[in-house]
Amino acid sequence: MIKQSIIEHVLEAALSTGGDFSELFIEDKYVNSMELQSGKIEKSISGRDFGIGIRIFSGLQSIYTYTNDISEEGLLLAAKRAALAIKGGVTGTVHPLQKETFNPIHKISQMPQTVEHARKAAIMRQANEIARNYDERIKQVGLRYLDEEQNILIANSEGKFVEDTRVYSRLSIQATASEGNELQTGFYGPGAHAGFEFMENLDLGHYAGEAARIAVTMLQADECPSGKFPVIIDNEFGGVIFHEACGHGLEATAVAKNNSVFANRIGEKVAPDIVTYIDDGTLPNEWGSLNIDDEGEKTRKNVLIENGILKGYLIDKFNARRMNAEPTGSSRRQSYRFNPTSRMTNTYIAPGTSTPEDIIASTEYGIYTKYMGGGQVNPATGDYNFAVAEAYIVKDGKIDRPVRGATLIGNGAKTLQLVDRVGNNLAHGAGMCGSLSGSLPVNVGQPMIRVSEITVGGTKGE
Repeated sequence: MIKQSIIEHVLEAALSTGGDFSELFIEDKYVNSMELQSGKIEKSISGRDFGIGIRIFSGLQSIYTYTNDISEEGLLLAAKRAALAIKGGVTGTVHPLQKETFNPIHKISQMPQTVEHARKAAIMRQANEIARNYDERIKQVGLRYLDEEQNILIANSEGKFVEDTRVYSRLSIQATASEGNELQTGFYGPGAHAGFEFMENLDLGHYAGEAARIAVTMLQADECPSGKFPVIIDNEFGGVIFHEACGHGLEATAVAKNNSVFANRIGEKVAPDIVTYIDDGTLPNEWGSLNIDDEGEKTRKNVLIENGILKGYLIDKFNARRMNAEPTGSSRRQSYRFNPTSRMTNTYIAPGTSTPEDIIASTEYGIYTKYMGGGQVNPATGDYNFAVAEAYIVKDGKIDRPVRGATLIGNGAKTLQLVDRVGNNLAHGAGMCGSLSGSLPVNVGQPMIRVSEITVGGTKGE
């Protein structure tokens, strides 16, 4: 992308006023997106984004800037201007850059950039037909196709020099059902760190059919009761609660400043023995996976909670200084415009020994949530509320009638302690996570679990 000699000069300029560490993040990204509404392609956008982020450390001070000017003069000017924010300190040394190589974990068979738009549009139209033909009450279907190719180069004053290519593909499907004055929607958005082969191998019958089924099912649903109930949370997207309410609390972004209920608790019992919580960026071709993080560290499997005991955090390079710890390959950013920090990749509760049938059969009365919706979390306290996209009453050990309007309300750390059953059917769901360093592809995952008590907000009353 840029000559190595220029990179070295820029790293040196960034340290000119007393910084002890400097880094360049160079990004060249291609994005294609298409939207289908009412059976027609309404929007098709292709673009390229190129830029460079420059970061400087001086002790516990961090400076970040970025530029689109890739000339040597422009880069040197940006680095020197950023360096002016550093006063005093011991000036670091730029070590000779040593190119690192690795074996890519994520096999890419078809680069999306080589695929004609017509083939991409054909998949969208096929999914549209499947969803529309599911039921006559499906009145509208919207789809969004996305593929990205992100080429990055990371170099720093410690001598790191590493490149990677990341390829993402995703198809989002939303179906709307209508009956009388009632409208309900269903959504499914499968994605992967993979090429166009992912799209060609998608089970469109399942994904488009599920989006439509959710919408139709919720048309028939009764209003959800409110109160405190045992809650069964199904696999795949059910993991979003613990991603938001616990996962963010295990990121060094919060832990390093003691803004987390999990800060300074390594070795403590924070969950039942049946709970093991993992973040693993190495899962082949999963939506949240990476070969290397955005500081050039290889991703890894980080066990955060093991058999109920808090074992570790997700740590980036800067917060590692604050915590006197080692980075965990967990630094991420949306693009060169964002300063990286600790973020999740594929975070999930490890499978247990219970079967889904046993979990349901052992529940006398409660709420079964098949698919979660969006929600809000206070990362400092872990307090959350989440809408449920599809829910059912459980009665006498059986799934009974569907209910709508359910909201789960609680505290992540406390909910974690109330998990009393963990199933054996682990599955991952693709989503986007927003935080300080932008919006990122992540997987949320878990097997079916049961929480002995959660406050359920509903419109029917108790």
